[in-house]
Amino acid sequence: MTHHTDRLDGYDFNTRAIHAGQAFDPTTGAVVPPIYMSSTFVQDGIGGFRGGYEYARGGNPTRDSLQTMLASLEGAKHAFSFASGLAAEDALLRAVLKPGDHVLMGNDVYGGTHRLVNRVHVPWGVGLSTVEMSDADAVRDAIRPETRVLWLETPSNPLMKITDIAALAAIGHEAGALVVVDNTFASPYLQRPMSFGADVVVHSTTKYLGGHSDVLGGAVVLDDDELAAKVGFQQFGAGAVSSPMEAWLTVRGIKTLPVRMDRHSANAGTIAEAVQRHPKIERVYYPGLPDHPGHAIAAKQMHGFGGMLSLAVRGGSDAARKLAESTTLFQLAESLGGVESLIGYPSEMTHASVKGTELAVPENVVRLSVGIESVDDLLADLTEALDRL
Repeated sequence: MTHHTDRLDGYDFNTRAIHAGQAFDPTTGAVVPPIYMSSTFVQDGIGGFRGGYEYARGGNPTRDSLQTMLASLEGAKHAFSFASGLAAEDALLRAVLKPGDHVLMGNDVYGGTHRLVNRVHVPWGVGLSTVEMSDADAVRDAIRPETRVLWLETPSNPLMKITDIAALAAIGHEAGALVVVDNTFASPYLQRPMSFGADVVVHSTTKYLGGHSDVLGGAVVLDDDELAAKVGFQQFGAGAVSSPMEAWLTVRGIKTLPVRMDRHSANAGTIAEAVQRHPKIERVYYPGLPDHPGHAIAAKQMHGFGGMLSLAVRGGSDAARKLAESTTLFQLAESLGGVESLIGYPSEMTHASVKGTELAVPENVVRLSVGIESVDDLLADLTEALDRL
């Protein structure tokens, strides 16, 4: 449940990221609200719920505080916190789809999202196809009468393609489709898709929102009351809720989201500009570079270009693998969005599930999640590894 009086809608984003849903504890005055590690709640007589709380799957004050904060930051009425990003996506899809419906996604959508629909929902009668989302005409042509969901991801994972949210929202709505944006890479600090016409925003809160590589979670954020009731029922009925501890850690992370994202963006921009001149680099995928095909759109719909970038390495898969395995500060690991820098080889890691398909990532591509360390140290680490190729 989102308590609108706690949203602080009149305040700046930086203020809401710290205070929305975070009123001090009225009993003790604790500045940080407590973690409610309780599975059940005492009733004042049968059916007399205190604050609406009955059982932790149905509602928990710590989870509610996070949901209030998420709704406020995305500029929405409703937010739901789940145990993982994929649990959030699954709940949304099950709330929306029925057999015979069709989902249209980008051709480099996150592999786990494609796998969820392709391996779980398609066998239940849902159609799935992919298209180049940066080509509005191609999207319009790929939409079918039965298309129920137009799924956008911008910047995309891992090739950093930029989708014009406003243009595609118009195309989707014209066809009667629900327009969903995975806003994980940008975070609500850098981009608020609903302000450009999106119906629903999803997040892996594991990433930039949590920000410290110590929490697993996901979120669905939306305005429509009827759809919110359906998503809320999936949250309660199927039970993939975030735990109180995970919710509390995510809130703690969000409080520093603006300052972290500013540093992530600055560091990534510096690295992207520097390494694009390196002889071992064939191409840098980063929307902050002026020659990126989506740069103008990203500059219009984003407040900064984020901390994610990918590199196409000269020398094919062997060189890319060697680079991914030879850095020091950039640690070889899945995931992204933490304060520490990570490097990955998408073809065999985050996108292994789509290898050999039209969604396959080029085998000479490595992905960087640029952290908030000293940019000089990060650049030296990366440059030394490239020099050794």
